[in-house]
Amino acid sequence: MSRPEFIAIIAAMMALNAMAIDVMLPALPYMGEALNVLNENDRHFVITAYMLGFGVAQLAIGPLSDRFGRKTPLIIGIIIYIIAAFAAVLAPDFATLLILRVIQGAGAAGTRVIAQSAVRDLYSGRAMAEVMSLTFMVFMAVPIIAPGIGQILLLTGPWETIFIFMGLLALVSGLWAFFRLPETLAPENRRPLTITAITQGFQIVFTNRVALCYAAAGTFVFGGLFGFITTAQQIYVDIYGLGVYFPVAFAAMAGLMAISSFLNSRFVSRLGMRRLSHFAMLVFTGMSGVLTLLAALDMLPFWLFFTVFAVIMFMFGWAASNMNSLSMEPLGAVAGTASSVFGFVQTVGGAVLGSIIGQMYNGTVVPTAAGYFVMGGLALIAILIAENGRLFGVGKDYESEGPIYGEAH
Repeated sequence: MSRPEFIAIIAAMMALNAMAIDVMLPALPYMGEALNVLNENDRHFVITAYMLGFGVAQLAIGPLSDRFGRKTPLIIGIIIYIIAAFAAVLAPDFATLLILRVIQGAGAAGTRVIAQSAVRDLYSGRAMAEVMSLTFMVFMAVPIIAPGIGQILLLTGPWETIFIFMGLLALVSGLWAFFRLPETLAPENRRPLTITAITQGFQIVFTNRVALCYAAAGTFVFGGLFGFITTAQQIYVDIYGLGVYFPVAFAAMAGLMAISSFLNSRFVSRLGMRRLSHFAMLVFTGMSGVLTLLAALDMLPFWLFFTVFAVIMFMFGWAASNMNSLSMEPLGAVAGTASSVFGFVQTVGGAVLGSIIGQMYNGTVVPTAAGYFVMGGLALIAILIAENGRLFGVGKDYESEGPIYGEAH
């Protein structure tokens, strides 16, 4: 398998998660009306339920993938994802739909764990960060088109059509991975599936200060992002009156994040993960504070909101992929377990934080902007703890250079 195809398959696996979230956004009002959801903020639980299932299941996927390899848990998870997506078409009420979304998220857990584990199996250091940036770039291309796809599907059929589309997309991606994705975990590197081995694996993860703190920083910034995702339709449509042009504005933001990830893949080999992520978080937090102040003073017309928010989201693209790489870099020996722990923490923690921010929506941009500012500040604190109070340092222990998975493969 060529390096570009490997990156493309990994990105496709991760994109299933973005699609399961972002393609739903235009349909939330229709789903709420069809299933008698009286409080419009409760529609956000369609997103939150998926994220909770996605996060919790990762705790099991990690040790399983360290024992049985990456490919088998991935394929089983995709099958569960497909079944839940098709079953959601027949959901008779909102509670049943939320249960199926939890199951769908649990099935998707394997895609996230295996994606990061496979990259860590084959790459290390800045080479790993470059591959993760390219993967993240493709992953971020999905929000560019997903709301538009959702809008088109709603024009051609009921909201249930979106779940049929997700199931078919997962079927195609799963077949691609089944026939083309190699097993990346060498037999000699597999860990036994025993209580002792699992406990030791979790102990290794939870006692690594640098990895744990960067995972926490990632949790906070993803919490801010989820807070925006759950309120995006209300901000763009209800506050700024974009109507059917909401997917265009959403896509523009996702496009900036994709461009940011691509530029990160070009710069990280020269500047390092720490310099880029630390600079990005400082700008992210500062501009979030500006956005909060402008929103509180009611001085935020759409053009100004869009400009300031574009800078924030561009910095998110730099910060997210590097912080994920920094959290995984010291834990190659337990990559599956580490990916599952950090995936659980970031997904569930981010979903809970994002849900809290979403529930605070009051018809203004203030809660969403303040959520970004608070989450950015907490992420900076976690980074300072990881780096013993110093920013922009180059970690000699972690930022190694070359790929394990060479170009010849």
